Amino acid sequence: MHGTVKWLDGAMFIGESGSGHSVVMDGPEDLGGRNQSLRPMEMLLLGTGGCAIYDVISMLKKSRQQVTDCRVELQATRADAVPAVFESMNLHFVVTGNGVKESQVKRAVELSAEKYCSASIMLAAAGVTVTHSFAVEDASA
Repeated sequence: MHGTVKWLDGAMFIGESGSGHSVVMDGPEDLGGRNQSLRPMEMLLLGTGGCAIYDVISMLKKSRQQVTDCRVELQATRADAVPAVFESMNLHFVVTGNGVKESQVKRAVELSAEKYCSASIMLAAAGVTVTHSFAVEDASA
């Protein structure tokens, strides 16, 4: 895996992944940015959510659950000092579908947390308190 991040101006950067995709990052105005894009730490938070939801959806599909919608709501706290590292993070999955079994969602979330999600497992190994929760909603309701 590789990528490049290039400074544009102020606190704005463009990152290009090894797969050829690009994303702009920017800082707040009080730090020289123009507040036109995600902050790098927001990207880390969203990347962790993306990694985890990929696992959960993949496992739910394999277990033939009729998922119609899924989201992961992310909450994180950061240290109030430099470096302002993540101290804690909660990933709350909301799975909507027809007859989706709570036990299947619970197992998918557990497997993501304990075995598959490289991002959340890496953060936990670095000392971030990473927690997971979930809710199942009926699509017909």
